[in-house]
Amino acid sequence: MRSLVTQRITRYNAPTGLRCQERRVAPARVWLQALLKDTSSVKDKCDVWDFKDFAKRLAAAALGTTTALSLILSPALAASELVRLPASTDPAIFAAQRTLVEAWTIVGQAFVDPSFNGHDWESELRDHMMTAYSSSSSDEAFGEISHMLEDLGDPYTRRVPPEEYAAFRVSSDGELQGVGMLIANEPINGHLLVLAPIKGGPADRAGILPGDEVTSINGMSMEGWNGEKAARLLRGRGGTEVRVRLARRTGGIPGVPARPEPLPAVEYREVSLRRERVQLSPLFFAALPPPALPPGTGALMPVGTDGRVRQPDGPVGYLRLTSFSSNAAAEMREAIQELEAAGASSYILDLRNNPGGLVRSSIDIARLWLDGSPVVFNISSREPDEIQSQLVDAPGAALTHRPLVVLVNSGSASAAEILSGALHDNHRAVILGDTNTYGKGKIQSVFELQDGSALFVTVARYQTPNGTEIDRIGIVPDRSCVLPGAPASGDDEGSGGSSFMAGLPMVPGSEVALLESLMGDSCVLAARDLLRDEVAVVANAARVASDIVQPVAMHSVRQTTILPPPA
Repeated sequence: MRSLVTQRITRYNAPTGLRCQERRVAPARVWLQALLKDTSSVKDKCDVWDFKDFAKRLAAAALGTTTALSLILSPALAASELVRLPASTDPAIFAAQRTLVEAWTIVGQAFVDPSFNGHDWESELRDHMMTAYSSSSSDEAFGEISHMLEDLGDPYTRRVPPEEYAAFRVSSDGELQGVGMLIANEPINGHLLVLAPIKGGPADRAGILPGDEVTSINGMSMEGWNGEKAARLLRGRGGTEVRVRLARRTGGIPGVPARPEPLPAVEYREVSLRRERVQLSPLFFAALPPPALPPGTGALMPVGTDGRVRQPDGPVGYLRLTSFSSNAAAEMREAIQELEAAGASSYILDLRNNPGGLVRSSIDIARLWLDGSPVVFNISSREPDEIQSQLVDAPGAALTHRPLVVLVNSGSASAAEILSGALHDNHRAVILGDTNTYGKGKIQSVFELQDGSALFVTVARYQTPNGTEIDRIGIVPDRSCVLPGAPASGDDEGSGGSSFMAGLPMVPGSEVALLESLMGDSCVLAARDLLRDEVAVVANAARVASDIVQPVAMHSVRQTTILPPPA
């Protein structure tokens, strides 16, 4: 290895330095095509790009010296224009410097703003590398990466630590390796309680119930632990085992008045759970009772794509999507098909407090509701005058043509705004909400870094199919959730189940509570009333069409009966 370094030193006349050639990254147009392509690779689906090979080669070369790090900042620069930067002799600080170079290189070629918010990007590397070199700790050195990215003026371009990135992969992949148990701290005494076992997972099969207290994991007391820290201990490689000790408190029997109640009995048990791949569902769906139709409404709806005849008083199909994970489209397809089989006459798609997720997922879900190959959104990259339209790339017939209302609020962001804009601009749905959506009109790609962290980089901006800007504005609802003559409900952030965290998978227990809350939800009630009117219009139009077609058909039959047989 040292001989290789020596040869490079001789060639570039850098007596104590080390050369690192800048990694070339594909132009923005190629980035966008790769970003949206549909492959079976998990990394492509998550828009994750692998720069580990680049980082490893940089690290391997750097092992030959600890005195200086020399970089060619542009392939066009001559050997005499090398920029030499000092490399720390502290391995932890040098690791931060190495990650900083990775991040700088990726941003330099992928970031949507070629002016880098008015900063000289080559000078940025020099300044922050020098500051990292002088850092007193690795945390301080890694902090320089965040400081460098902050200069871009884009809150979405950021480095995510390894632990947070692991959590992101769980939410975007829609699955995890673990025991299938949702846990959280009880707000009063801080005990670690089971919210619910995920149906069919190891915890569910072991008989663990909501409300069970987790007292220890692998013999370690959970006293003072928070839910996220304990969850990391429960996750792990599939096939491995973890021991969980639980306390279950049984309710006391009501006693004689004025007599002290006995303390609830506590049952302790320890179970050994084998970790496995657990599927997380981002979707909850149900058939809600329909509102009463206006008198004289037609008796039938048009025949659906499945050939079934619908009654206008069929249930309202309610679908609540909490995130756009890789399995969201497949689950929504199954849900729509099941609701169609149940005779749904209309649909509510609830995207409130949905923070977004995978761009690919929003395109695939739009495909379920739209015919043909319509535009889902428009995108622009470093060349703002060069607009590309993203179409549904697997054209076909929608799963249903029933009336549709989409519920949004200020917590509906990113992919939720892409889908809302696509359904609205293609005249497929009415958007209902009391506030504009969040207003995140930028698309990020995710790059895995050599140290296990990830770099989120804004690579494109997007607009709705009609060219409406989303960034910092959001989708403007067509109608408010406030019913005519009803008082305003105030901040809609809590409507539709404020006790449910965005992205939390639907599990037994939460389903019952959610169903109970829906019939008192002002937005759901307003959507049902709006759908009632639309269903009545469709049913009445179907009746008029039937009255017109029937006499014509009878006349055709009478004429054909008097025609002579063919010769």
